[in-house]
Amino acid sequence: MLDPGQTQHIFKECHSKNLLGEREGSLCVACKGTKMLCAKERCPILVKFYAKLKNMPKIDSSSIYGSAPGVFVGRHGYPQVSIGPLVPPVIGDTSEMDTPERWIGKTIDDIVGFRSSLVRGLFKVNVKRPEKFGKIVDDMLLLSMSSDPVDTDARFYKKPYGRIELDDEVQPFGPSAPLKSVEIGNFRLDQRIEKAHYDTDLGSRDAVLEMYDNDTLVTRIQKAFSMGAFGHKRSRKIVPTRQSITAVDSIISETLMDEVRQLPLINEYRVFESWQLDNRFIVLMTPEPWSYELVEAWYPDTVWNPAGREIMIISDHEGYEGRNTYASIGGCYYAARLATSEYLLKEKRQAKVVILREAHSGYIMPVGVWNVRENVRNALKGPYSSFNTLEGALMYIQTRFDIPIKRWTLNSAVLKDSRFQKRLTDFWSG
Repeated sequence: MLDPGQTQHIFKECHSKNLLGEREGSLCVACKGTKMLCAKERCPILVKFYAKLKNMPKIDSSSIYGSAPGVFVGRHGYPQVSIGPLVPPVIGDTSEMDTPERWIGKTIDDIVGFRSSLVRGLFKVNVKRPEKFGKIVDDMLLLSMSSDPVDTDARFYKKPYGRIELDDEVQPFGPSAPLKSVEIGNFRLDQRIEKAHYDTDLGSRDAVLEMYDNDTLVTRIQKAFSMGAFGHKRSRKIVPTRQSITAVDSIISETLMDEVRQLPLINEYRVFESWQLDNRFIVLMTPEPWSYELVEAWYPDTVWNPAGREIMIISDHEGYEGRNTYASIGGCYYAARLATSEYLLKEKRQAKVVILREAHSGYIMPVGVWNVRENVRNALKGPYSSFNTLEGALMYIQTRFDIPIKRWTLNSAVLKDSRFQKRLTDFWSG
């Protein structure tokens, strides 16, 4: 049996070899295994890792009985995609296995340990016509809306293949196999989700916002959203899990931002911090009208900069009016924007926000965008350092980060604007 700690060693071993040419390696930070910018059919980094993990424990049976905490919808072959339960060989309260809101403070080993035991069933459906695929689709819909894990008997056409699936957008999970049949036991629907589901006159956007306003966990909304639980009756369709995560983060944060833009400015410079999984997050808020940026710095020997010799920095931003194109930096952009807008609305204040992330060498495998959302939330829950000037705040940030502030500024449109752009108020006297 492969110990979760060995997983780190394997990933580092993969990184120690030059898997990509220097030019291709520089693309990895921007790609994160999803855009195939290196022109290869599959990400070489993840392929190499999977090969090394071939001896991970397999589920030595074509069936598994356990308490499923969630469902997963794939994206390959769209609109024909695979759906199925995530079932561990465990009966009981397995909710923590699929609730990222509870993962702050856990190690990579912890996350790999419980996520690798989640076996994913694969059942092909057409996302636009899910009603044609019968009971399995109905059961997955109910499972996605359940308030607790559901005892599930899953039978496969063959033994699940024993590897852990990795993706920068979604949480890792374990082996998978084509699903022959599935039987779910007693369940209790989350009443907030159930109410939105049965209101077939309620648009999906309004449903998401209604559930969020009723304190439904974002990840619970995302699960049900992916199974097409919401929206006008004739427009409902299944959504791949990675898209549902970003869609929900985007819907909620856009709405919160509309409210934030009407609020008075903060009256100081604030710096918040969170250190998790060898990621360092700093949130800088300045007393200026809303704009937002996420800047990520990936050190050599990290998951998306394995063969690099230099730190790779990527960023994306938006101005006061928001944005109408998909952020090049990916789903983490919207996850962090959600956490930021939550805080400002709670404070009843508006601010310009720059989030700086240093991913150090201990971050050796992707665990999903929840890592960004929950780290920013964690930072904003804690005390902050207050400053009277931007330069004072930046001098403090320099003591917390390894990368010079000059380099952060060169790679940040929002910081450059705040530091160097002259405004009318700069010329007023008295």
